[in-house]
Amino acid sequence: MTAGKVPLTDRINLRMVIFFAVILIPIGYVVYLFADTWITHGIWDAKDERYGSYKKVDLKAMSMYQLNQIAATDADIPAEYRALDGKRVMLVGEQYLGGRSRGQQLEFDLVYSIAKCCFQGPPQIQHFVKCRALPGKNIETYAGLVKAVGTLHVGVQIENGRVASVYRMDVESVEAAQ
Repeated sequence: MTAGKVPLTDRINLRMVIFFAVILIPIGYVVYLFADTWITHGIWDAKDERYGSYKKVDLKAMSMYQLNQIAATDADIPAEYRALDGKRVMLVGEQYLGGRSRGQQLEFDLVYSIAKCCFQGPPQIQHFVKCRALPGKNIETYAGLVKAVGTLHVGVQIENGRVASVYRMDVESVEAAQ
């Protein structure tokens, strides 16, 4: 006696489908985020009513490469980040004040995370964006993540025989990130 083929609806259990969906959707989302950042190098075109057109740049992705801390040249900066020179960007990170007190500032450094930076050794110069307020503006400082919008300048600057900066930004505005 041969049994007929069991219909697909009898072979698939709804609870099993829900279980796999609950497991696979978060994993798929994480894979998507990783792949998107890897493919775009963390640079996306953006436009909104508040800021107009700009490039949204992942600050962590922008700093995750090896750079000679003493004798680097512009050619050592990945091409996709050199192409951001002179572009209007939004960076999300934390303000590092270097011992100065909070309040209005003309200058600060922006890093992707003060606490999570640099598990593989000391902080490197490409992890910091030297930020300067546009003339006539003082920038408010915040604890935690901020959105900084302005013009990014990319290129190695040498002072006293060492690399002093790779990224600099003329800041238009800073606000606490939601």
